[in-house]
Amino acid sequence: MNLLTETRPLDWLTDFPAIPDGWAYLDTAATAQKPKVVIDAIARAYGETYATVHRGVYQRSADMTVAFEASRQRVARFIGAGSADEIVFVRGATEGINLVAQSWGDTHLKAGDRILLSTLEHHSNIVPWQLLRDRIGVEIDVAPLTADGRIDLDAVEAMLTPAHKLVALAHVSNVLGSVLDVRRAADLAHNVGARLLVDGCQAVPRLPVDVAALDCDFYVFSGHKLYGPTGIGVLWARADILDSMPPWHGGGAMIDKVSFARTTYAPPPARFEAGTPHVVGVVGLHAAIDYVDAIGLDAIHAHETALVTAAREALSGINSVRLFGPADSAGIVSFAVEGVHPHDVGTILDEAHVAIRAGHHCAQPLMEHLGVPATARASFGVYNGLADVAALAKGIERVTRIFG
Repeated sequence: MNLLTETRPLDWLTDFPAIPDGWAYLDTAATAQKPKVVIDAIARAYGETYATVHRGVYQRSADMTVAFEASRQRVARFIGAGSADEIVFVRGATEGINLVAQSWGDTHLKAGDRILLSTLEHHSNIVPWQLLRDRIGVEIDVAPLTADGRIDLDAVEAMLTPAHKLVALAHVSNVLGSVLDVRRAADLAHNVGARLLVDGCQAVPRLPVDVAALDCDFYVFSGHKLYGPTGIGVLWARADILDSMPPWHGGGAMIDKVSFARTTYAPPPARFEAGTPHVVGVVGLHAAIDYVDAIGLDAIHAHETALVTAAREALSGINSVRLFGPADSAGIVSFAVEGVHPHDVGTILDEAHVAIRAGHHCAQPLMEHLGVPATARASFGVYNGLADVAALAKGIERVTRIFG
C-alpha cells in the first residue's frame, strides 16, 4: 500500500467508510476512524456468531471462546509479550492504569514510597496515582521536560532514589508527540529497584512495540486509538507481577471457588476480568491489529513522520502560529495561533471540513508548563495525505485573516 501520495491513499474510500471525500480528519490521537474490516468483524460478531464466552457448552459459545482467546494471543504477539496469559482485557488504558494502582499499588506500596511521573502525562496517568497517594500516603515526584518537549531522562536519573517504587511515563505524548526512550527509562527505574509502567495509547498505532525488548513492567493501551472499537483496551504485565496482584473487581469469571465462608480466585488473566467481557470489542481489536500489521508499523510511522514534517513546515510559514513539541514528533502537531483561542481555531477549521482537537487534551499540567490554557492539535492516521496538510494550512491562513 502506497500511503504517502499527494492525495489520500487510493483505497481510502473503501477502507474508511466514515470519512467522506473532502473531509480532513485530523483527530486520530483522540480516536482513530475504523476501517471496514473492523466494522465488518464487529457486525459479524453481533449478527452471525454472537454468544457468551467461557461458559456455554454449546458449539457457538465454544467457537466464540476460541475466537476470544485467539484475540488474546494476537495481542500478545503484537506487543511481544511472553505469553497470552500476560494480556488482561480492560475497557481502555485508563482502566488498565487504575487496575495497577488499585491492585498492585495498594498491596506493594506503603506510606513514604515514591512514584515518579512527568510533566507531560495524560490525566489518566496522574489521577490514579493521586488517589493512591490519598489512600496510603505515597509521594509523587514530577520529572521535567527538555526544551523541545521530551521527558528529560537525565533529570529522571538524578531524581530517582531507592524510595521510588514506580515510574509511570507516556511512550508518546498525546499533546507533543514526543517519543520516550522506554528502554533507558526502564534501566533507570530498575537501577533503583522501581517498576516501570508505560502508557502506550499513542505509541501502539504508530510505532512497533516489543515489551520484552523495552524491558518495562506494565504496558497499557486503548483499542479505539488503534483503529479498533471503543470500550476495549489492554493491560500487559510480567507474569510474576500479575501473579502477585490480588483481584480488583469481584464477580463471575474471576473465581476458582465461591462459598459464603471463603472465595478463591482464578489465576491471571481471568483474575482481573470479572463479569461478562466485551466479547465483540475483543474480536474487533483482533481485526484492527491485523489491519495495522498488514500495512506495517514501520510504514505507518514513516508516513506519519512525513505528514508531521509537512505540517510543521506549512504552519511555521504562518507568522502568528506557535508550534509545540519536537520536530520529529510521532504523528501529532500541537500549535497555537496568536490572539485566537484554540476553540475558535477548531470552529473555523470545521467550517472548512478540517477536524482537529482543541483544548487541554487531558494534560492540564502540561498546558501550565507551556504557558497556554489550551492548544490546537492536528494528529494523523493512515488515511491522511498531503492534501489534508494543505487543507489544514489553508484553514489556518483563513483563521489569521478573520482575526486580523
